[in-house]
Amino acid sequence: MSRRAIAAALVVVALLAGCAGPTPSPAPPSAAGSAPASGSISSTAVTPAPSPRASAPVASGGELGPPPRLALAPFVAGLEDPLEIAVRPDHPHDIYVAEQAGRVRLVRDGQLVKAPVLDIAGRVTADGEQGLLGLAFHPDPGDGRFFIYYTALDGSQVLSSFRMSSPNGDVADPGSESVLLSMPDRFSNHNGGALVFGPDGDLYVATGDGGGGGDPLDSGRHLDTLLAKVLRLDVNVAAGAPKPYGVPSDNPFVNRSGARPEIWLTGLRNPWRIRFDRQTGDLWIGDVGQGDWEEVDVARAGVGGLDYGWNLMEGFACYPAGRATDCATPDLTLPIAAYGHDLGCSVIGGTVYHGTAQPALRGWYVFADYCSGRMWELDPGGNGRREPIAALDSGHPISAIGEDPAGELLVTDLYAGAVLRVTVAGT
Repeated sequence: MSRRAIAAALVVVALLAGCAGPTPSPAPPSAAGSAPASGSISSTAVTPAPSPRASAPVASGGELGPPPRLALAPFVAGLEDPLEIAVRPDHPHDIYVAEQAGRVRLVRDGQLVKAPVLDIAGRVTADGEQGLLGLAFHPDPGDGRFFIYYTALDGSQVLSSFRMSSPNGDVADPGSESVLLSMPDRFSNHNGGALVFGPDGDLYVATGDGGGGGDPLDSGRHLDTLLAKVLRLDVNVAAGAPKPYGVPSDNPFVNRSGARPEIWLTGLRNPWRIRFDRQTGDLWIGDVGQGDWEEVDVARAGVGGLDYGWNLMEGFACYPAGRATDCATPDLTLPIAAYGHDLGCSVIGGTVYHGTAQPALRGWYVFADYCSGRMWELDPGGNGRREPIAALDSGHPISAIGEDPAGELLVTDLYAGAVLRVTVAGT
């Protein structure tokens, strides 16, 4: 491995959270940084939509076959620190990859195009857990925008949009940036950054808790901050509107005094990759743990207002370890699955496979761990806890799992700068 690759590996070991244990806690936040009581979460102040524990069972989209063993096959190389995969509507031969330094790259028919689609490295802090962290194209081909989430030079987390230089072109206009959100950030870690468009056409944005160890800002427990959340934004506002996005009227906290109306889900530590099941509309979340547990969460289609419990819980356990065991109150939504740090240290949220090339995999939710390279499967239907099913010890530092335009699964190998195809072993 080259010296540069080794440096990248060491820097990004922390990218997806504290693999070897809790991040050292900084000095306690000042009173000015503490959230006022009016924004705190109270189970009596708002009734969230039903959690998966209480809702009716959800079908997985057909009867599942036995969980298959998986394999990875080369797809494309030559990337630098790839962190995300996205597709563009009406471009069936293209996938787009976000590189941590601040570049968006195009892969066409399995070949990496030399010229970047976008290069804003001069605007991006790319160090440790910071960088270009999210990428999503507007689902309407006629809209022409794509959206990115990145760490700015001043350390703030920025959500912005860009346009291509020509309507059907392959190179973006770097001067077309329109900033939707800029969130000041006191710490460099736990930034989230995943972007996905939902079946409703709204943009969903995953944010981390703002960093430090154990959520010193208490972001997971307060609704007056955009941190530790999944946001739901209407980006289809008219030109000249007072804000660059709207808030859907059915967001769960729109009428809650002291709460940010953009919030869709709360109580997350560092959601690293969120994906919609393209068949059911369920939203799947991989939430990176602190020092003991990694978890997979789900919000069933159309269900908002859920609280996943951070920093009262880590996985199915109370946090911090050793505290009283009565933390799992009815207003919290428990994970679908969790695994300990004997199996990994940084969950990579995946998606439910609905492609055609791997019929034995159809209907299974696939996810991974960055540190160990392990991959697992889950039956996505029904409710209640289930154990991850081991599918592959890949040996790759997987930083993202995504879909190509046909629904076939791809993963990014951070150290090798490569994208790999997910296949069923032996096929």
